[in-house]
Amino acid sequence: MAEVTERTLIICKPDALQRNLMGEIITRFERKGLKIVGLKMIQLSDVMLEEHYEHHKDKPFFDGLKRYMKQSPVLGMVLEGDECINAVRLITGATKGAEADAGTIRGDMAMATPGNLIHASDSLENAKMEIERFFKEDELFDYKKIDETFLYWRD
Repeated sequence: MAEVTERTLIICKPDALQRNLMGEIITRFERKGLKIVGLKMIQLSDVMLEEHYEHHKDKPFFDGLKRYMKQSPVLGMVLEGDECINAVRLITGATKGAEADAGTIRGDMAMATPGNLIHASDSLENAKMEIERFFKEDELFDYKKIDETFLYWRD
C-alpha cells in the first residue's frame, strides 16, 4: 500500500509558550521525520476562536477556553509527511494529559485540560480547513529535505 503525504495543523497553546516547551514539542515532530512547511506566532482573536472551536460554542466552558487561548500568543505550525495526521495524533497523545500515554507530548508534559499544550488536526478534512484558517498560501513552503531525496526511494 502506498503511503499518503498529508499536511496537518498544530497549535502550541499558551501553556506551551509560558512553560518554555515549544522547542521540545517541535523537536518531537522533527525527530519523527515530519517536515515543517509553515511556522508562525499568532495572537488569536475571538473570531478565529469562535470559528475554530465552533463545536464547543454552546458548552459552558467555551468562554474560559477563549480566555485561555488569548492569554498569550500561540505557535501555529503546519507539518507534512506520509500519513502525518495519524502520526501527529500518536505523538500528541490523548486530549486529557493525565490519561495520555507516557512518551507522548501530553503524557510527558501535561496534566490539565485545556492546559494540554497542543492542538492537532484530527482528520484530513479538518486539517485542510484549519490550515486555511490560520495560514495564508504564501506562508506555506514546498521544499525537499535531504532525507526525501537521498536516503529513501519510492516505487
